[in-house]
Amino acid sequence: MPRKERPLDAGDSTLVEFAEGLRELRARAGLPPYRTLSARAHYSAAALSEAASGRKLPSLGLTLAYVGACGGDVEEWERRWHDIAAEQAGRQPPQDGGDPPYRGLAAFQREDAHRFYGRDRLVGQLCDRLSRHRFVAVFGASGSGKSSLLRAGLLARLDSAVLLTPGPFPVEEYRRVLADGGDRERVVVVDQFEEVFTLCRDQAQRDRFIELLVGACRAEHGGHRVVIGVRADFFAHCTAYPELVEELRDGQLTVGPMTAVELQRAITQPAVNAGCTVEGALQAAIVAEAAGRPGVLPLLSHALLETWHRRRGNALTLAAFQAAGGLTGALAQTAESVHDALPPHQRDLLKNLFLRLTASDEEAGDTKRRVAWDELDDHADLTAVLRRLTENRLLTVDREGVEIAHEALIQRWPRLRQWLAEDREGRRLHRHLTEATDAWEALGGDAGALYRGTRLALTLDWAAGNPAALTRREQRFLHASRSAELRGHRRLRRLVALLGVLFLLAVAATAFAVRTGATAAAQRNAALAQIAAGEAVARYPDDPDLAVQLALAAHRQAPTDHTRDSLLSTLPLAVVGHSNEVLSTVFAPDGRTMATAGFDRAVRLWDVTDPRRPTELATLTGHDEGIYGTAISQDGRTLATASTDRTARLWDITDPRRAVQIAVLQHAEAVYSVSFSAEGGTLAVSGFDHTVRLWGVEDPRSPVELAVLAHAEAVNVVEFSPDGRTLASGGMDRAVRLWDVRDPRRPVELTTLTEHTDGMHALAFSPDGRTLASGGDDHTARLWDVTDPRRPTRLAVLTGHVDGIYALAFSPDGRTLASGSDDRAVRLWNVADPRGPVGVATLSGHTDAVSELVFSPDGRVVATASWDNTVRLLTTDFSRAIAHACERVREPLTRAEWERHFPGLDHRPPCAG
Repeated sequence: MPRKERPLDAGDSTLVEFAEGLRELRARAGLPPYRTLSARAHYSAAALSEAASGRKLPSLGLTLAYVGACGGDVEEWERRWHDIAAEQAGRQPPQDGGDPPYRGLAAFQREDAHRFYGRDRLVGQLCDRLSRHRFVAVFGASGSGKSSLLRAGLLARLDSAVLLTPGPFPVEEYRRVLADGGDRERVVVVDQFEEVFTLCRDQAQRDRFIELLVGACRAEHGGHRVVIGVRADFFAHCTAYPELVEELRDGQLTVGPMTAVELQRAITQPAVNAGCTVEGALQAAIVAEAAGRPGVLPLLSHALLETWHRRRGNALTLAAFQAAGGLTGALAQTAESVHDALPPHQRDLLKNLFLRLTASDEEAGDTKRRVAWDELDDHADLTAVLRRLTENRLLTVDREGVEIAHEALIQRWPRLRQWLAEDREGRRLHRHLTEATDAWEALGGDAGALYRGTRLALTLDWAAGNPAALTRREQRFLHASRSAELRGHRRLRRLVALLGVLFLLAVAATAFAVRTGATAAAQRNAALAQIAAGEAVARYPDDPDLAVQLALAAHRQAPTDHTRDSLLSTLPLAVVGHSNEVLSTVFAPDGRTMATAGFDRAVRLWDVTDPRRPTELATLTGHDEGIYGTAISQDGRTLATASTDRTARLWDITDPRRAVQIAVLQHAEAVYSVSFSAEGGTLAVSGFDHTVRLWGVEDPRSPVELAVLAHAEAVNVVEFSPDGRTLASGGMDRAVRLWDVRDPRRPVELTTLTEHTDGMHALAFSPDGRTLASGGDDHTARLWDVTDPRRPTRLAVLTGHVDGIYALAFSPDGRTLASGSDDRAVRLWNVADPRGPVGVATLSGHTDAVSELVFSPDGRVVATASWDNTVRLLTTDFSRAIAHACERVREPLTRAEWERHFPGLDHRPPCAG
C-alpha cells in the first residue's frame, strides 16, 4: 500500500526528535495529504513521507521543502538540520548554537553581513557608484568575492533591493522578482550575470532581458537602479550590446584580490565573533599564501571552515589547517573524501550529478549550472549522495534546485576536471537531451517535440554507452522518440510501396487520388478524435456532460481501443468520496454493502444494492491514524481494519447502520493489511514490524494470537487462498512468501518467490486458487501457478503500467484481472489463459494513484479507490455502458464546443436528444 507513515520508535534520539518535529508541523498545517504537499514542495510524496520517518536525516533541500510546504520557519529548520548533520559527521556543532563562523564555498547572503569582513572599502565604493549612476557593473575574476560583495555587502545596506540570478529564462525571472514591486524605485541586483550567456540559449530572451535592465534604469517614472555582477572573462560578451556598453562607460567597479590587512580581518573577526581564536602562525601562513591572488577567496573560506571543524577547543591552529589540506588542497581533499566514502554505485551517481551540474561552452569554458529538482530522479541513493555533498558544503540546495557551491570546485578538483575532459561531445548531447525533454513535457508530450533522424541516432548511440547518466524522464523521452521514429519508418516503407503501386497503376491515378484524399481526411479526423478522447478524461471531474459527449463523439468518429477506453473512463456508475485519500475498499460477500477507508481515519459503509445510487449507511471512527487495509469475513458479519496507529480493529457490521467496534488487536508497529481465511476463523495481519500475525477470531470479540510469521522487512500485504490452506505475504524485502496455514498455530513456510526487483504491494488469488498475481514498485504484475504451492512456476509478466502497482483483483469467474497503479490507471487483463494474458482496457478516470480495487461478488462492478479522495464504481459490461452513455447527459454539446474540438467536421452532437 502507498505512502505508509511509520510510527516513530520510542526514545529521544536526535533523528526521532527531528522527525517528530516535522510531523508536528504537518499536523499544525491540518494534516494535508502527502500528495498535496508534493505539489507544494516539488518533491515526490514518497520522499516527503520518508523525510518524517526518523530512519535517517533527510537532505537539506528535502527538509526545507517539507517545512515550507507546511508553513514552518525555514531558517530555524535549516539551523536544526546543520546541527544534526554536523553531529552525524562526527564534528563538534557550533558552540553557540549558530552556524560556523565561515561560509565555506557558499557565497555570503544578506543575513551573513555580521560575519562579512575585509571588504568595507569596496562596499563603500559600490554604494558611492550607485548613488551617482543608475546602472553599475561589478566585474571580477571567478572566486574574487563578487557575489558576497553584492549580497552581504550591498544588499545588507539597502531596504528596497531585490536579488535575482538570470538562469536559463532570465526574462521570466526578472518579471517574477519584480512582480509585486509596484511603481516605487528598487535596486535590482543581478548576480552571476554571465548566466545570460552560459545558461540562456534563447537569443531573443537574452536580448529582451538586457533591454529590460537598461530600460529600467533609463525610465523617468517607475524606473529602478540596476547592479550586475559579472565574471571578468565575460566583459567581451557584454560589449556586443551597444546599449549595455553605453551604461558601462561610467558605471564600472572592479573587484580585485584582498590586501594583507583585509585578509587578516576576514580571517580573524568571524572567529572572534564566534568565541574562537586564530593562532598567529595560522594567520601569517594564510596571508602569505593568499595575499594578491585572484580567485582565492572560496578556497580560503573552505579551508577555514574545515580548520574550524578540526579546532582544538576554541582555537583554530596551523596544524588543523594543514590537516585539512591547506589553502589549495582542502577543497580537493574534501571532495575526494566524500567520493571515496561512497559505495561504488553511489560514486557513479555522484559523477553523473556533477556532470549535470556543469555547463560547458567553447568560449566560456566550464561553469556551474543550476539544476531544478524536477530534472533529477527521486530515489534513496541520490538523496544520500546529495546529503553527503551538502553536509560538506560542496553543493548548495534550496526549494528550487541544486548547484555546485562555487566554481572553484570545478577548477580545483582534479577528478572532476578529468570527468569533464573525458567526453565533451557526449555531455553536449546530454545537455540538449535534457532541454528537449523539458520542452516535450512542457508541451504535454507533443509528438512534434520528439527527436528524429540523425539527432535521435546520435543521442541513442551515446545513451547506450551511458545508461546510468539518464533520468527516468529522459529515458521516457528517448523511448517516445524511438517509437515515433519506428512508426515513421514503417509509414515511409508503406509510402514507398504505395508509390510503386502508383507507378505500375498510373492509368488509375485519378481514382487513386480520390481515395488518397479520403484517407487523408479519415486520418485527420482520427487524429482529432484521439485528441478529443484525451481531453474528455481530463474534463470529467469538472464537467461530466462535456466529457461524456466528447468521448462518445470521438469513439464514433474513430472507434479505436484508445477512444473506447477514454469513453469508459467517463462513465462510472457512481463516485463516492472521503475528505482525504482513500486507501482501501472491500465488498461484503452479499454484494449489498461496501466499506471504504483512508487517510481521514474513518471507515464508511455504503449500501450499493443499486451501484448507480450508493447510500452512506454509517461512518466508523476509532483509529488514530490512516487506515490502509480492510477485509470482511465470509459470513459478512465482521469487518477488520488495519491502521498505522499500530492496531487492527474488528467491527460487528451485522447491521451496517449500527456497526460497533468489538476488538482491538495491538501491534508493535504500523499495520498495513488484513485478510480473513475462507471459513472466517483466522485473521492475518501484517505490518511494519516485519511480521504477519495470525489471530484466531472464531469469537471476534475475543481474538487470540496464534502465530507470528517473519519477513526481512515491512510486510505490506497478506492474502489467503480461497480454500484457506495457503497464505501469501509480500513486502519491502521484494519477496512473496507462501505459507501452509492448515494449522494456523503451526504455520510452515512453503517457498519464497524472488523475481520482483522492488517492494511488493499487491497480491491476489484466482477464485480456483490455482493462480497467484503479485505486483509492486517494479511496475510489473506477475502470474504464478500455485497449484502446488511448494513448487510454484511463473506463468507470465504483465507490463504496461509506468509506476508502482498497488492493487490487484481477480473477477469472480477468474477470467479477468484488474491492476491499479501510481500511474493513475486501472488496467483490465484477460487471463483466461494465464500463460498468455491480453490487455482488455485501460481506464484513466482517477486524477491520482489507484490504491485499491475490488470486484463485486457478481462481477458486474469493479470499485477503484484512489489518493484523489474518491472511489469510482465502474460497470464491467462495456457494451451496455456505451449504449446508455447519453442517459445522464443534461445539456447537449453546443455548436461552439463542437467546433472547438472537431473543427471542420459537420456538427453532430452525440446526445442531441
